[in-house]
Amino acid sequence: MPTSSDEILSLREVVAQLTRRVYRLEQAARTAGMKLEEEPPAVVAQPAPPIAARPPVVAPPPVQAPVFASVEAESRGPGLESTIGSQWLNRIGIAAVLIGVSFFLKWAFDNNWIGPAGRIAIGLLAGIGVVAWSERFRSRGYVVFSYSLKAVGIGVLYLSLWGGFQLYHLFPAGVAFGAMVFVTAATAFLALQQDAQILAAFALVGGFATPVLVSTGENHEIALFSYVALLNIAAVALVAMRPWRRLLPGAFIGTLILYIGWYSNYYTKDQLNPTLAFASLFFAIFAVGALVANIDEVGAETSVSRALVLMLPIFNAATYFIQVYIVLEPAHHAAIAWFALGLAAVFLGLSRAASSEHSEVERRDLRLLHVALAIGFITIAVPLKLEAHWVTIGWFVEAGALFWVGRRSDSHLLRVLATIALTFGVIRLLFVDNFVTTRLVFNSRFSTYVVAIAVLALVAIYGWGEDEADRNIRGVAVVAINVLALIALTYEISDVFLRELRTVQAGNTHDYHTLIVARDFSYSALYMIYGAVLMFVGFWKKSAFFRWQALILIGLTIGKVFIYDMSELERVYRILSFIVLGVLLLAISFAYQKGALKLPSETPDGGAA
Repeated sequence: MPTSSDEILSLREVVAQLTRRVYRLEQAARTAGMKLEEEPPAVVAQPAPPIAARPPVVAPPPVQAPVFASVEAESRGPGLESTIGSQWLNRIGIAAVLIGVSFFLKWAFDNNWIGPAGRIAIGLLAGIGVVAWSERFRSRGYVVFSYSLKAVGIGVLYLSLWGGFQLYHLFPAGVAFGAMVFVTAATAFLALQQDAQILAAFALVGGFATPVLVSTGENHEIALFSYVALLNIAAVALVAMRPWRRLLPGAFIGTLILYIGWYSNYYTKDQLNPTLAFASLFFAIFAVGALVANIDEVGAETSVSRALVLMLPIFNAATYFIQVYIVLEPAHHAAIAWFALGLAAVFLGLSRAASSEHSEVERRDLRLLHVALAIGFITIAVPLKLEAHWVTIGWFVEAGALFWVGRRSDSHLLRVLATIALTFGVIRLLFVDNFVTTRLVFNSRFSTYVVAIAVLALVAIYGWGEDEADRNIRGVAVVAINVLALIALTYEISDVFLRELRTVQAGNTHDYHTLIVARDFSYSALYMIYGAVLMFVGFWKKSAFFRWQALILIGLTIGKVFIYDMSELERVYRILSFIVLGVLLLAISFAYQKGALKLPSETPDGGAA
């Protein structure tokens, strides 16, 4: 058995080892620029005195408090004072210097002290000088300040080249364009050399601004989009080499802006083929970019990173299809359906092509997302060949597919998109689609309602999650199911009597009135029966949510019976309405009284707690 003195020696040795490790960590922190204290005194194990002469527990040697206080202060990050002094004043100072220099240069220009060539030369030299000067601050550890100066210098270079071409016509467009491309490439090189995503963003902004800055107002589609394609390929190469996936959405937005600007000013139907070719090239570049983007080991699972991975394929596909639809629809409408099917095949292929650089979660999400996009384009292709209500069905199928993918991948974005598609489908079903039916139940209208109810049931059964907002979504889905079911059944009853009314000869008011009365009674009967079914389900499942829906529907039916049926229905139907309603209400009342003391407390979504 070890003695107490042996245990004390072991504890002191452990403390000594921990102290040495803390010192090494402090030395490492010092190399990163943290101001730490000097090395604490080493702890030397001493022979233990007799047990009676020492307390039973020996406290470890005190560690210098200022060391850990400084480390803790560093870990908390800069305070408000430091933020104001190092960042706000930095930006204000840069702005003040630029404004002062601008005023001086304007004064010099107004007095013709400096000619056009001298003005542009000053701008170019100043831009290069500021970029070079910024490196001095970066080497001393002032990285943020260095990047701020680089932003100013790069901006001055672009503006100087623009002024030399557009304002003073000192050199042709080709020279200005080449010089701006050189500035863009140099900025990208600095970004790679310094591993700075912010510099890559500067290069991207300057690259997409270049065609606007050197524009001559003429249509140069081939040259413009060839340059944009090369710029996008460079952006994809950057994100493949570095974990800079945020560059891809920036390149996508820049491409879209230039494309829209060119299309609104220069496009004619004679340019259909090259326009389609470049649109397809841009789509392919960004589709590949989403698959090969490098992953930062630290930030790979952040919500922003995952959102970028999932958003780009969706917006890329939607934008591409809209572009193609706009240029093909006037003269080649039939080809759009085949184009949608082709896109579906492409996304099915992409679903198996996720990069090994992605995490397992991201590979799964991308695979499911591409499958959902393939399903969506298949559902788009069908209505383009068939009747208009297939568009509504396509939205419902797309909502179901996005819901399934979103649930499997736990993606909030896909949940939102599924909700939007489902909402649009319901709105179109209720307010846009105009169905012409020739059969009862087995018709396009009832089938469309069944598809909508099936997707809503998918949402209601599986839901998004277990928090309150998700339970509310499931509740809304259940209510929508009941409302759509009642509307669909009401339409079917209306069609039954509409066919009979069409057979009534003109002037036969008695038969016409009899059919109207029978139809209105059938509505009341439907609502009573449906309310009774809801109430039965509510008691069976012990769900107050279903019982409340039944009570609301029965309450509306009571209002119809007492207000409308009493005055409009014939005696037999009136009697039947009140008797059936009375029996139903008595049965429900008895059920409540019988189970009044047994109703459980329940969750907001209607399930028993």
